[in-house]
Amino acid sequence: MTAPFGPLQNPVAEFALRMGDSVLVLGQRVSAWCGHAPVLEEDIALANTALDLIGQARMWLGLAGKLEGKGRAADDLAFLRDARAFRNCLLVEQPNGDFAQTLMRQFLFDAWHYPMLTVLTESPNAEIGDIAGKAVKEAAYHFERSSDLVVRLGNGTQESHDRMQRALEGLWRFTGEMTALDATDRAACAGLDLDAATRACRRNLDSVLRDATLISQEDVPMRAGGRAGEHTEALGLLLAEMQFLQRAYPGARW
Repeated sequence: MTAPFGPLQNPVAEFALRMGDSVLVLGQRVSAWCGHAPVLEEDIALANTALDLIGQARMWLGLAGKLEGKGRAADDLAFLRDARAFRNCLLVEQPNGDFAQTLMRQFLFDAWHYPMLTVLTESPNAEIGDIAGKAVKEAAYHFERSSDLVVRLGNGTQESHDRMQRALEGLWRFTGEMTALDATDRAACAGLDLDAATRACRRNLDSVLRDATLISQEDVPMRAGGRAGEHTEALGLLLAEMQFLQRAYPGARW
C-alpha cells in the first residue's frame, strides 16, 4: 500500500503523520512492558507513558486524517495501513530488548520530542499549536523521568553501567534521523525555528550522557528512511501484532 500523503500534496498532513506515527509506534512498544517491568513502580510508569503516547497519536493522526479529506479517522490510519505507509522515525520501532534498551530508546526520543513540542506550541497553525500544547507537559515529564533513570543507572553498578552503554551503542545510529529537517518539516512549520529544537536536543543528549558517564559514538553512520516509509523488519512484526484484531475482524467494535 502506498503512503496516504506526500509532501507535495499537504506538508502539514505529512508532518502530522510523522509525529503521530512516531508516538503511536513507541506507545505500542512501551505498552508491551505492562506486567513485565522489573519493579511495580516501573510497570505503572511505563504503562502511563504508553497511554500518554497513544493519546498524543490519536490527536496527530486525527489531524492527518482530517487534512487528507478521505474520511479516514485516527483508528483507520493506525490499524489499516501497511508498514510502507508509516512515517515514524526508525528509533521508536527498535525492539524492547532488556530494560536498559527500552529506557535508552525512551530517553533518546524524549531528548528530541520535548524540545520539538516546545517549539511547536508557538506554531501559527492553530491545530498544530493546540496538539503540541496538550502534549508538551507529558513530554516534559517523560524526559525528566527517562533522564533521571539514565543517569542513575549509568552511575550505578558496573552491570547497570555496561548495559546502558551497550544500549546507547546499539541505538545511537538512529538518532540523527529525528533532527534531519527536510522541506516537509519546514513547510509545515513555517515561521518556527525548528533548528532551535535541534540545538536543544543536542544539549539534552550531551548533558545527560555526560552526567551518566556514558559515551556516544559520534562517528557512527546514521540510519534514516523511516519518514519516507523505509523501515526495519521490526516494524512489520510490531504491526502484525498491533493490527491483528482489526485485520482479522474488519470494522469490529466493542
